[in-house]
Amino acid sequence: MQCDVCQTNQATTFYTQIVDGKMLKVNLCESCSKEKGVTDTTGFALADKLLGLGAAQEMERGAVQKCPACGFSQADFKKTGRLGCATCYTTFAEGLASLLKGMHKGTEHVGKVPARLAKTLERESQLKTLQRDLRKAVSEENYENAASIRDQIRHLDVEQP
Repeated sequence: MQCDVCQTNQATTFYTQIVDGKMLKVNLCESCSKEKGVTDTTGFALADKLLGLGAAQEMERGAVQKCPACGFSQADFKKTGRLGCATCYTTFAEGLASLLKGMHKGTEHVGKVPARLAKTLERESQLKTLQRDLRKAVSEENYENAASIRDQIRHLDVEQP
């Protein structure tokens, strides 16, 4: 990849900046990066930061793993800090699991449920459990227990939110 400034040398520094939601990528050679004030050309390897120390070196040695859907490789991830598609998450899952655990509370999105919906779901769950218990009590000919369960079901039906 050529330097975006001089258009002659091989780019060794890849600079990405996000301004007002738009991503700007600049590829610089060593001399242009020094000229523009980017003094640390090695910086830190994003893959090392995200996937653990030594990950960048392992990727460069030839352990090239690519996403079967988009062709995105670990080297691409190292350069951009982004994944190419949804399939990349399963392809690179091994390294991403520890990353996500460190950044978030877990690796599974749970989300939130509105309070009224939570009450409705809880009521429906109780109703199903009671109906199952009622069928069992009737099949066992335990009519006193069945009558008690029936009353609980009627009480739940009256309390509808």
